[in-house]
Amino acid sequence: MKHAKQFYIDGKWVDPVGKDTMEVINPSTEEAIETIALGNAEDVDKAVKAAKKAFETFSQTTREERIALLEKILEVYKGRMGELAATVSKEMGAPMGLANAAQAPAGMGHIMYTLNALKEFPFEEDVGGARVVREPIGVCGLITPWNWPLNQIAAKVAPALAAGCTMVLKPTEIAPLNAIIFAEILDEAGVPAGVFNLINGDGPTVGVAMSSHPDIDMMSFTGSTRAGISVAENAAKTVKRVTQELGGKSPNIILDDADFEKVISRDMFGMCMNTGQSCNAPTRMLVPEARMDEAAAIAKATAEKIKVGDPNDEGTTIGPLVSQAQFEKVQGLIQKGIDEGAKLETGGVGRPDGMNRGFFVKPTVFSHVTNDMTIAREEIFGPVLSLIGYKDDADAVRIANDTIYGLSAYVTSADPERAKQVARQLRAGNVHINGAGVDPGAPFGGYKQSGNGREFSKWGLEEFLETKAMLGFNAA
Repeated sequence: MKHAKQFYIDGKWVDPVGKDTMEVINPSTEEAIETIALGNAEDVDKAVKAAKKAFETFSQTTREERIALLEKILEVYKGRMGELAATVSKEMGAPMGLANAAQAPAGMGHIMYTLNALKEFPFEEDVGGARVVREPIGVCGLITPWNWPLNQIAAKVAPALAAGCTMVLKPTEIAPLNAIIFAEILDEAGVPAGVFNLINGDGPTVGVAMSSHPDIDMMSFTGSTRAGISVAENAAKTVKRVTQELGGKSPNIILDDADFEKVISRDMFGMCMNTGQSCNAPTRMLVPEARMDEAAAIAKATAEKIKVGDPNDEGTTIGPLVSQAQFEKVQGLIQKGIDEGAKLETGGVGRPDGMNRGFFVKPTVFSHVTNDMTIAREEIFGPVLSLIGYKDDADAVRIANDTIYGLSAYVTSADPERAKQVARQLRAGNVHINGAGVDPGAPFGGYKQSGNGREFSKWGLEEFLETKAMLGFNAA
């Protein structure tokens, strides 16, 4: 890749200050596919200075100018969709079918929804004698993860641009190559110099330098709760705004009137999509205690139909986990489930049969899980389902809400009104009723330790704006 060992700062591809590098590993083969440069605090400072200078003019652009810019970015992005999909598949292991159908299009979708929101957004309103205006917050630090990389990059960059902000992006160092292509897209689309800057690096070095930098006005972070706490702690020193989309342990309540065969099969497969590496994955499936064995049999049968394999093979359902560290974490938690007495229905530790390399794991189902077990409390981030029994609807809601997380929740019933009644009681930022999917036109974000703030569409745009009241404006 042409710019792998460079950063995009002030409208140019530049060499890093330091000499540190890191190999990007293909999780299917465990072999290096590229080497990237790793930045340091000096690189961050150069990027922030460029963004601060660019903010003086970009913050004054009109809505129409920013609409035209997003339209051009969208046009260029479409032309590189195939390359983006192939890159994401190679560096984080998504099957090509998923990469082409969801991973790469997700980024394009956020640009489109942001564009639509920008066209109608009410930047000014009159309140009595005051004019209330919404204006860009300033220089923004953006940190994004590896599991849905383009989704999260576009969900931050597009609204920041729409708001009139300038920014420094630190993508994940584990799957950074798609971000380099994204920077090339913005460059080709004519984003003014300094408005968008890209630095590769790790969290303890580049992430901390960004979070604590006095000239960054806002941090937008997506990743683990542990890392999110670090971002917030470092940002507190300069009292900057912090928005966070963090971990999850999403409950999935299957009410007793649901079609178990249909719903459990659907949700077992959905939970495993992207190899279970989604923060909103419905990993805790709550079923009536009396029907635990029935539910377990359906989940087991579905799991055993899921084909784990090479992302380039047409029949592959799920690919590998993203890294050695993630593989070891998931293996350890599966073993923890066995040790703590959950019933292993299928899957378990080790790679699938016939695989001796790559970070591949077996789709795993545990039944008779209690909500105090480690596999019911901690985010696994792998294709591991925990079946938990409940007594009645009230008990299901209690168990569902008994978690430090609150990103997403799911409920299915043959009676839509019953499902809605349960949904209103769930403490989560997104509640999926009867199989409804993620909607990029609706707000996305969590309660409790799943974060704060909201992304997507007009809600994402709002996060990058400050509110100013000009008192007496209408009397002057």
